[in-house]
Amino acid sequence: MTNFTSANLFDVDNLAADRGDGFEARFARSAIESDHLGVSYFSAPPNFRSPFGHSHREQEEAYVIVSGSGLMRLDDEIIELKQWDVIRVAPTVVRAFESGPDGLVYIAVGNDRPEGGDGQMVQDFWTD
Repeated sequence: MTNFTSANLFDVDNLAADRGDGFEARFARSAIESDHLGVSYFSAPPNFRSPFGHSHREQEEAYVIVSGSGLMRLDDEIIELKQWDVIRVAPTVVRAFESGPDGLVYIAVGNDRPEGGDGQMVQDFWTD
């Protein structure tokens, strides 16, 4: 591996393209050939609520709100999000997003993870 790599997030496959709801999810860890760092792009259309939450066994994450606004549920707490907020989330905290009227674009940054990942999905996490 070289001492640096470069990738454009929009050249990375949108792994949510088949959902058809305007949500984008682009994971660049492989594209930048990183063993220790994950960088992902997410874009949610207006008033979109994630249908599930997720947590990790080991991986800590930070999220940077690039544009739009919304809410983030962290276990049983809900916080408001606005442009350039940075939220650090411990691995075991279940988290999910809801975009506001202008949608929500955010970057997720994660650290080392076990081989194959350590994400754990939580269905029906965010209910009214």
